[in-house]
Amino acid sequence: MKKIGIFGGTFDPPHNGHLLMANEVLYQAELDEIWFMPNQIPPHKQKEDFTDSFHRVEMLKRAIGSNPNFKLELAEMEREGPSYTFDTIRLLKERQPDDKLFFIIGADMIEFLPKWYKLDELLTLIQFIGVRRPGFHIETPYPLLFADVPEFDVSSTMLRERLKAKKPTQYLMPDKVKQYIEENGLYES
Repeated sequence: MKKIGIFGGTFDPPHNGHLLMANEVLYQAELDEIWFMPNQIPPHKQKEDFTDSFHRVEMLKRAIGSNPNFKLELAEMEREGPSYTFDTIRLLKERQPDDKLFFIIGADMIEFLPKWYKLDELLTLIQFIGVRRPGFHIETPYPLLFADVPEFDVSSTMLRERLKAKKPTQYLMPDKVKQYIEENGLYES
């Protein structure tokens, strides 16, 4: 039995904050692997524009490639329509029936747990790991594990804005991701 952390997101683009969070959760929760799972269409972001899925997957491959405990999970990319965590986790449990799955969520998402699709059923399939962040109130009636991650205030939104404005992004994202972005003309104004 493996202990697998599922880390979902748009990863548009993936950055060092994602990698730092995943690595800290890996060790604090004593997991065997972290599976980075890019979303097709997150239900809470259906009106936003995203970089093409192909490019987000390619950037993620470059971001996680040097860590043998980090894997890419494309379950949500293989489905059409909004990505509900319940449906995805049910599929992953069918594929990995003997493994224990943990779902990593940021402090911002903990507040929204009561609104999650089929949450009570989801809680029978996985264990949530909440990542503490300054400025977010973490109190929940749900059985969460918690991880503390050093504060690294970078976001994909900030990076997209910097890239459009041709401002520096060094030390904020992996060099291989930055190279891919430049080679493919992503995030240009």
